[in-house]
Amino acid sequence: MKDYINGENVSICIFFIGVYGLCARRNILKTIISMSLMQAAAILYFLSSSFVSGSVPPIGKTLDQIPLVADPIPQALMITAVVIGVSITAVCLTMFVSMFHKYGTTNWNKVKKKRGEID
Repeated sequence: MKDYINGENVSICIFFIGVYGLCARRNILKTIISMSLMQAAAILYFLSSSFVSGSVPPIGKTLDQIPLVADPIPQALMITAVVIGVSITAVCLTMFVSMFHKYGTTNWNKVKKKRGEID
C-alpha cells in the first residue's frame, strides 16, 4: 500500500479533482480555485518525478566527492511556474471582482445571459 502513495499519484489525483471542479461547477471563484489546484498538481508532479532518494544539493563540494547529486533544473523551472501561476491567479481574481461588480453574480451562465450570449 505504501508504494502507491507517492508524489506522482497524489498529484494526479489532485489534478483530476481540479478537472472535476472545472467541469462540474459554474461558480467563477471555484473555477479559479480549480485552475490553481491543477497548476499546483502539475508542479508537484514534475518535482516528485525528478526526485532521487539520497541525493544531495550540488553546493559546497566538488562533484567527485558526492556520489549522487540532485538536479537543480526541475526545481528552478518549477519556481518559475509558481511565480507565473500566482500572477495568473491574481489577474483572474482581479477580473472576477470587476465582473462581479458589473454583473452582480458569480455564475458563468448568469453572466452569459446578462451579456446576451445565451438565451
